[in-house]
Amino acid sequence: MTKEAYSHEVISAGFWPGSGTLSEPAYYAYAAPEPEGFKTALVRPPQAFYGDAGAGGEFFLKYEDVRTAASPKQALMDFLQSTYDAGATAGKWDRKELER
Repeated sequence: MTKEAYSHEVISAGFWPGSGTLSEPAYYAYAAPEPEGFKTALVRPPQAFYGDAGAGGEFFLKYEDVRTAASPKQALMDFLQSTYDAGATAGKWDRKELER
């Protein structure tokens, strides 16, 4: 499954319950293979950060930051959309074709 899943560029996002170097719950997003410039992209909300919680680098947004946001739904959607935008832009994806 991994071989097929990573046979092309991919953006993945999900929830991390916390372990290793990130011991608290957080949402994550990563690009594979990671395109140049992805880790330095500006993502939202401002509490989001790039880090390493194990196998590789990815963006994180702590659950507590989402939970306490003025609009938790908007904070999470901003994180998901901005990390997708970062990966698709840095990876030079054909977004017109992908997002039709």
